[in-house]
Amino acid sequence: MQVSIKAIEEEMMYRGQRVLSYTIQYPEVSSAVFRTSAVTINRFYRAKADLYRQRLRHSLYHQAVREFDNSQENPDIPFRPFEAYLGCTITYNDNCTLSLFFDAYQFTGGAHGNTTRNSDTWDLGCGRRISMARFFKPGTMYKAYVINAVNEQISAVMESDSRTYFEDYETNAARYFNVNSFYLVPEGLVVYYQQYQIAPYASGIPEFLLPFSKEVLRPSCRKAPSAR
Repeated sequence: MQVSIKAIEEEMMYRGQRVLSYTIQYPEVSSAVFRTSAVTINRFYRAKADLYRQRLRHSLYHQAVREFDNSQENPDIPFRPFEAYLGCTITYNDNCTLSLFFDAYQFTGGAHGNTTRNSDTWDLGCGRRISMARFFKPGTMYKAYVINAVNEQISAVMESDSRTYFEDYETNAARYFNVNSFYLVPEGLVVYYQQYQIAPYASGIPEFLLPFSKEVLRPSCRKAPSAR
């Protein structure tokens, strides 16, 4: 599967002042073998990019305008232009499988912006997204396995730097575990948590690699269509 990253960019003005700038990245794929899947994936991400662009151009833009007007009425409150950046990262493209994640950053004033991550893993043979359960043997209590692996990695880090994660990390790791918050890399399956869920802002988005093993299954081509 060939993958390129496309981008939509715009600077939005109000009364001669730039109040919002944004960049939206999305993947565009092509394949002589997985043609139907490529069409499905391209439609899916182009539609998501267009929908996100509409939200930025309307709700976020109007919010930025209100903040700008407030700053004009209150000179002690300086206005800083809003920013939005949706970055796309391809993490795995092999064995009839495509995995990627998106980091959505927004700055709307304050000390710093915030980033939210979401991800997808695709079975290119059928053009459908794959769940985390697919990478474990049927009947495996994979949620408990993943949470335990996360806690073990956090515990090892906390021994040298207790500030990296919140003290109640075991409770948080279970509470905020999301079966959709994962992606693949060549070494294995990566589980992640959103900012503030299990660690301070300075720790970013916590990631935990579960290497491929007898428990964590490597992706494989179940049924690859022939080229036409």
